[in-house]
Amino acid sequence: MNKLYTTLLAAALLSSIPAVAQVTIDDTQSESGAREFKTEVKELDTVATEYSNLARYRAERAMIRKERNYLEISTSLQGTLTSFNDPWVNTKGGDNSIAAIAQVHLLHKFKKEEFELETKFDAKIGYNRMKVALEEGDKGIWFKNQDELSVSVAPSYKISKNWSLGSIVKFRTQFASGYKAREHQEKENRISSFMAPGYFDISVGFNYTCPKKGFPIKINLSPIAMSATFVESDAVRDYFRRDGKAAAYGVDIDRTAIYEGGSSIQIDLDRTFGKKGVVRYRTTLYTFYGWISDLSNISKIDEYKAYRADYAKWEAAGRPEGLEPEAKPYAEHVRPTVRWEHTINIKATKYLTTDFYFQMYYNKAQTSHIQTQTLLSVGLTYTFKNK
Repeated sequence: MNKLYTTLLAAALLSSIPAVAQVTIDDTQSESGAREFKTEVKELDTVATEYSNLARYRAERAMIRKERNYLEISTSLQGTLTSFNDPWVNTKGGDNSIAAIAQVHLLHKFKKEEFELETKFDAKIGYNRMKVALEEGDKGIWFKNQDELSVSVAPSYKISKNWSLGSIVKFRTQFASGYKAREHQEKENRISSFMAPGYFDISVGFNYTCPKKGFPIKINLSPIAMSATFVESDAVRDYFRRDGKAAAYGVDIDRTAIYEGGSSIQIDLDRTFGKKGVVRYRTTLYTFYGWISDLSNISKIDEYKAYRADYAKWEAAGRPEGLEPEAKPYAEHVRPTVRWEHTINIKATKYLTTDFYFQMYYNKAQTSHIQTQTLLSVGLTYTFKNK
């Protein structure tokens, strides 16, 4: 206890003694003048900033291109196969056959402000193989049943909400040669081939676009139009010549082309049904009426008009013998042309579709009857769209 009291007493005495300290501040002089400060942080190179801007620019340009361009590519392959063995054929009849059709459809639309450009490309070719009785015996022969190549380019410039100034340029022909009969496919029996016939149409006028999304119809009214028909194959012209025809597909048998001026109307409709576009209907109605018989042969038209005038005088005189007007070769006449196409696509799955195609065609230069074509097929289809 004595040691404890002694320790506490010593601590109390020390705490009561005041503490004194002395601090000395030296008088220093600072140098005047500008100071330069340095930093160890490395500045970014300007190349990195430019690279960032370039990447953003490319991304913006890609977005603009996608907004301005619409691309759709569809390919399909349809076919059927029928096969019987000899006992079946001998008992119930039947014929082995193969049919295949390949199609390609391309649609591209470019739009920038008031200008729009629409391009269409369609190609289809189909063959079937059937047994044909020939002199040397039965033989399976391939024969085409579908063959068409068409390209259409339509630029336009919008002048109001629903109207625009526009033009349509179209080209149409076939890939392979066609023959009169399956068992006669020699050169002398060729009735069609590439550019025989071939069609080239140009029209300039006004376009009307329906504003309703549920009825996307487009109408082209062209008071000025040109329609050209080509028969470039000598073999095709020779076939019609041997058949006693004065013209092949409306073209003089001794010529390769005819150019007509006139007016045209084209109506287009492309609509899908269902939330996922399971059913798609496309139709195109094109009509042309010529008011200039042949742009490339005005002299021949004048000769034909003179012949018609002499013929009228001869008839008015009672058709005296020995004074008949001199017979003229084939002369071009104004003829209307109508082509109406319908296409229905039904998607069973993403890659399996059913296609129905119907076409009605009237061209008096070829025949005075209405021509029709119907195609129903099921097969594989792949469609690409950029948006």
